[in-house]
Amino acid sequence: MANAIYPKFKEALMQAASNSSLAGTVKVALVDTGVTAYSAAHDFYDDISAAVVGTPQAIGNKTYTNGTFDGDDVTFTAVAGDRAEAIVIYIDTGNPATSRLVAYLDTGQTGLPVTPNGGDISISWNASGIFTL
Repeated sequence: MANAIYPKFKEALMQAASNSSLAGTVKVALVDTGVTAYSAAHDFYDDISAAVVGTPQAIGNKTYTNGTFDGDDVTFTAVAGDRAEAIVIYIDTGNPATSRLVAYLDTGQTGLPVTPNGGDISISWNASGIFTL
């Protein structure tokens, strides 16, 4: 699967649906695609939660310039578990059933796939931004 903005997120943006603003708490999760693969039908975190490796991390200092979303690099600490082949960005509401999925990234991500060994895993975003709408 190539990188994608979730279609259900695009629909939510077009309709100004609840939990579609990237101004809230935006997190990134490492995902084992052998457990749950990308699906255009996925819309909320509960669709992928069984495949999450480690603890999702918040993206700090977010920016939104000319349609490009960017933010601080993230570090997952003391990660153990299955191999992670993808990253999923989502808007965290505190409820997996309403935490909207935003983007699925598995192509061109430095350090992926990664097999956790109990150490830290750092994700450094591209200098041009995380994604552009």
